[in-house]
Parts: sequence; C-alpha cells; structure tokens
Amino acid sequence: MTYRIDRLGHLGDGVAQGPDGPIFATGVLPGEEADGVLTGDRLTDIRIVTPSTDRVKPPCRHARACGGCQLQHAADPFVAHWKQEVVQTALAGQGLTAPFRPMAISPASARRRATLSARRTKGGVLLGFHAKGSDTITEIPDCKLLHPALIAAFPGLSAMVALGGSRTVELSLMVTVTRGGVDVVVTGGKPLDAGFRLDLSRIVEAHGFSRLTWDGETVALRDRPAQSIGRATVVPPAGAFLHATTEGEAALLSGVREALGPQRRVVDLFAGVGTFALPLAERAEVHAVEGDAAMMAALEKGARNAEGLKRVTVETR
Repeated sequence: MTYRIDRLGHLGDGVAQGPDGPIFATGVLPGEEADGVLTGDRLTDIRIVTPSTDRVKPPCRHARACGGCQLQHAADPFVAHWKQEVVQTALAGQGLTAPFRPMAISPASARRRATLSARRTKGGVLLGFHAKGSDTITEIPDCKLLHPALIAAFPGLSAMVALGGSRTVELSLMVTVTRGGVDVVVTGGKPLDAGFRLDLSRIVEAHGFSRLTWDGETVALRDRPAQSIGRATVVPPAGAFLHATTEGEAALLSGVREALGPQRRVVDLFAGVGTFALPLAERAEVHAVEGDAAMMAALEKGARNAEGLKRVTVETR
C-alpha cells in the first residue's frame, strides 16, 4: 500500500496514518508518498513514490547502511525547522513558550566526541556505528560527521579491539578530541593483567592517544586530555560530557551571554566541566552546581589556574 507521510516524530522517523493507528517509516519526509511492507506499526522495504522538495542526496556514502545519522536525506533548512518544532512541542507539553534565537548548524566533520561500537571478527575487527534498527556494526571510514582526528584514530582503536575484544561481546569506545590527543574510554573489554596493560600502553604511545580508560580504570596517560574552555584549561574526567562540536558550543555560549546581559552573579546548574561557567566568569561571579564530584573538581582546578576570572565557587549536589 501507499502511505502519505504526515510528519516526523521526535526521533526523525516519518509518521503516517494507517487503518489501525500511526505507522512509522525511516528515511522519509513529510508530504512524501511511500509504499513498502507493513510489519506491525512499521513500514519496511520503503520506496518513495512522490519525493519531497526538501529531499536531498545524502552527502555520506554510508548513510543508507549506517544508523549514526537520521536525516541526511533532508535539506539543512528543513532539519533546522524540524528541530525547533521538537523543542517547541516539548515546551508546549508543559504549558511553556519561549522566544527562539536563530538556528546554528555545525559544519561537516566537526563532531569531536562519539561512542563507537566494535567487535573482533574471524578476519579482523569491525569498528563503527550500528546499522539502523540492528545490532550489525557498519564500518564508517568516510564518515562526514566525525572530526578528522577521530577518523585517524581508527587504526589504533582497531588494534585495541583486536587485543582486548571478543567475537561474542561488543565493545563500546567513547572517543574525544583533546589538546593532548584522542581520549579513549573502553567498556566491555577483557580483564586487565600486567601483560595486557603493557600492550595497551604501547598502542596509546604508538598512536598518540592522550589517555586510555579501560572498564573504569586508567591504563595509560601519555598526555593530559585537556580542553580549552574560555581562558581556562580543563582536564575532564574520563567520559565527561562535552558538547558535540566546538562550533555548537560557541553558538550556545553566545546565546547564553546574550540572554544574561550584564549580570554580576550567575548560578550555573548542571555545570558539567564549566562549558558556560568558566567563560561567564570573565564578567561575573559564578556558582557552579553539578551532581558529579569529579567534574566539579576539574572545573574548580581549571578556574583556579586561569587568569582574569572573577570568583568561581562549586557545589556537588
């Protein structure tokens, strides 16, 4: 049957009205007509009958198989409008409205942090993102999302998986671009012993990684995994949150500064490692609050060693 796509859900799936309720379809856009095989409430084996004017050719050759991106088939202006609608709908559900500043779009190859999946295979290693709706790992050597430093780290990451992975258990690798090299956090690997630690340390050194954390334990620290936040230098704890791109972070900070105006005292709730707190301290006293003591310690140390900041206090709660 042919279905008309009415809207996108908040995860980017198309939603059409079926005889028994909503039908969900991946890779479609509002206004399009599509046919396919209906399984439960999901349309598969989709063929676009009438394409939308907002449809574009995905810039990444992995887009069809990889589940890392949801809307590469949509033009940037459409995506920006849809994302704003998602936020407006969430606010409206709580009886709230708010003015919206212009949408900022990060450039390609700008994502500085990502969580990759990996598995050792009979012939080597699979490293990448999951395919859409699947446990299958899709390799992404030409990913248009990730920062070049993360792509360059793939050989070293694969070497770690070859040593510490298995064919039955999937590894998760959180990778972050830092001033000292790529910071790597691995979960799901085999237990550490003296020889394995030494082998992993050699990989860190050979591939210029800054730090390796293996199932919660720091195995190697070649260089500080530092981030520049305003005038401060911060070394976040392993796995700490950072905004996906520096361009996006700068746009958010600009909006916060504009909204605050000339305030003399600021409280930053969910302060993380100081994304907003430290730059805002250039003009105002800041009290930073966060539930993670390690992140608060990193923020406090960064503030203490930075020049030209007003008073910064921290609270873990």
